[in-house]
Amino acid sequence: MEGRGKIAVTGASGLVGSQLVETLRERGYEPLRMVRRQPSSPDEVLWDPEGGSIDEDALAGISGAVHLAGDNVASGRWTEAKKARIRDSRVHGTALLAGALAKLSPAPKVLVSASAIGYYGSRGAEPVDETSPLGDGFLASVCADWEAATGAASRAGIRVVNARIGVVLAADGGALAKMKLPFLMGLGGRIGDGRQYMSWITLADVVSALIFSLEREDLEGPVNLVAPTPVTNADFTETLGRVLKRPTVLPVPKFALRLLAGEEMADEMLIGGSRVIPKVLDSHGFEWEHPTLEPALRSVL
Repeated sequence: MEGRGKIAVTGASGLVGSQLVETLRERGYEPLRMVRRQPSSPDEVLWDPEGGSIDEDALAGISGAVHLAGDNVASGRWTEAKKARIRDSRVHGTALLAGALAKLSPAPKVLVSASAIGYYGSRGAEPVDETSPLGDGFLASVCADWEAATGAASRAGIRVVNARIGVVLAADGGALAKMKLPFLMGLGGRIGDGRQYMSWITLADVVSALIFSLEREDLEGPVNLVAPTPVTNADFTETLGRVLKRPTVLPVPKFALRLLAGEEMADEMLIGGSRVIPKVLDSHGFEWEHPTLEPALRSVL
């Protein structure tokens, strides 16, 4: 996508979305924040993914869109109602946005729609990239439906990038913020045997990769947004302890996690993992600010 233009952003108040909006503005774009309340400024556009409505007129003239909205998978136990919210918030919201973009004339050039590395399921130490098949489990099935919901945009000739995002490392939000306090208290430790892989990316790099996906006209389909050096949970734990100068000697047993979070959620989000490689970003020359873990953690923290 050449030049600057208006970019619609859903999930604009979230950890990644708020930083993306700020960075787009710094780079000369005009971000439009999609909001679920009555807009209070010219850079806001009303949409109601649950009610199925969107202000299409306010989207006229946009160059592209970045879709990040969705119910937080890590907040609360996975009851059947919670799982329905996780799926519906992604699938219905994506289908609504993709359908609205497809009706615009002229249509925007690109939709970068979030997905997650949960697509691959738990794969042990096997390296997986964008060509790897769909994995097993609830998150994998959600990701498959989530990505399929962009179909209306693709059929309208809009370039669609499915950004499969890994564990985002940021000082004041996401997984790292939850880990920091117990580690600072000397209560940090590996999860289970620690051999499961964590495919991570810093907030700065995930924002840069989203903008890279907007701008590179030769990017389409699934793109893994993870750093090129995934690590095991044991290595992550040891590195975080070293950066924070705290011991990491208290492993968290699997049974305790299953009791606390429920078996399905614990197995998919904490005990399982996948070794995800950013093959597409690397082959297209993306420049990493934080390619390796320890310097990344030191920069973030």
